[in-house]
Amino acid sequence: MSFLTAEWRKLILANYKINPDILAPYVPAKTELDSWQGSHYLSLVGFRFLNTRLMGISIPFHEHFEEANLRFYVRYKSEEGWRRGVVFIKEIVPKRALSLVANWVYQEHYQTLPMSHIWQENPKSQIISYTWMGYGQTHILQVEAQKEPKKILEGSEAEFITEHYWGYTQVNPNKTYEYQVTHPKWEQYPILATHIQVDFGAVYGKRFGFLNEQEPDSVMLAEGSEITVEKRRKL
Repeated sequence: MSFLTAEWRKLILANYKINPDILAPYVPAKTELDSWQGSHYLSLVGFRFLNTRLMGISIPFHEHFEEANLRFYVRYKSEEGWRRGVVFIKEIVPKRALSLVANWVYQEHYQTLPMSHIWQENPKSQIISYTWMGYGQTHILQVEAQKEPKKILEGSEAEFITEHYWGYTQVNPNKTYEYQVTHPKWEQYPILATHIQVDFGAVYGKRFGFLNEQEPDSVMLAEGSEITVEKRRKL
């Protein structure tokens, strides 16, 4: 049985090319930074969990909620070949119980803050927005996008960003947890406009403060799908 099942829907992914030296302290043991066409990426992601079940059980008042995270991309050489995965700098959710379970079981870096979302359908577009409150500020990740989804092209930057099916957690300099995430290939909506109002330095640490003045290299809105998160194992 999967540890967690849910739907991830309306994922905004704002992607920044980044100097790999900035990420080096966060790379888990036995993994290495992954790249696309020679560039390394850091992504600010906002989305909604829907119909969430833990070990097959629906927890009252915790089935539907928002998440915002900052993540980068790594790979691990397994016996079957390369596994492409993500590492989270921090994941923000609105329910304290979610943070407690994730931090305890997976040794992730969850924080609980008040969050809200907007899913607005217009005649010719949709507005998707995720907001969280913290550090004396309101932080916003928002896009306006077309209403008809498009396939994600094979070999594209969007495929690189979305086709990472493993999670890796740095427990200590010598210990890494690995877990698998499963979902079908996603579709994306063409972006019309973007609004990002996030104090990266306050939320994620001074090392990432430079992103306050940097525009993302790309922004996408993925429809998402049903997903599973499998049980962890130690590398």
